Amino acid sequence: MGYEATKSSITSSFSQTGLDYIDLYLIHAPYGGKEARRGTWLALLEAQQAGRIRSIGVSNYGLHHLDELESYIHELEAQHGKGKGGEISVGQWELHPWLARPDIVGWCRERGVVIEAYCPIVRGQRFEEPVLKGLREKYGKTAAQILLRWSLQKGFVPLPKSVTPSRIEENADIFDFRLTDEEMKVLETGEYAPCSWDPTTSND
Repeated sequence: MGYEATKSSITSSFSQTGLDYIDLYLIHAPYGGKEARRGTWLALLEAQQAGRIRSIGVSNYGLHHLDELESYIHELEAQHGKGKGGEISVGQWELHPWLARPDIVGWCRERGVVIEAYCPIVRGQRFEEPVLKGLREKYGKTAAQILLRWSLQKGFVPLPKSVTPSRIEENADIFDFRLTDEEMKVLETGEYAPCSWDPTTSND
């Protein structure tokens, strides 16, 4: 995090990949403090304006971090003109029925931010939940497929992780069924149970 460190990271990304441009570059987490976050955004914005990065966004930002970044974008626009502060194109969070983050999701939807969901199948930790059992039987699908379908119907871009070819194929086989509105509501558990880290709560 920070302006100079981010510029070095961007340079390193290009030297390692040999690419002419990068489609999407995300700030991985909000750690480092306000000035570091601002500097990181500015470095990404400059790379985007130079045509080296197509889209920029954030990952693991809490609502307060998003509000802070939006204020900084407005500040840059006031100094340099409309559209010169950049745009949060994509936001990435751990998202699943046991961590639905309605506040962050609502913030993003109001602003047209694409929402990516990591750990969408909860690392397999919830496959035996009773709420999934009936749906598995009804649709003849695995728990992972039910959870990925939930993610798609929520409007997210789910990012399941697997190195097993059969599971990768299984994860893609989710377009021949659709959960009903009632079933989507049943999966609204109201829980706040991360299976990974949770930088959204950071207050530095």
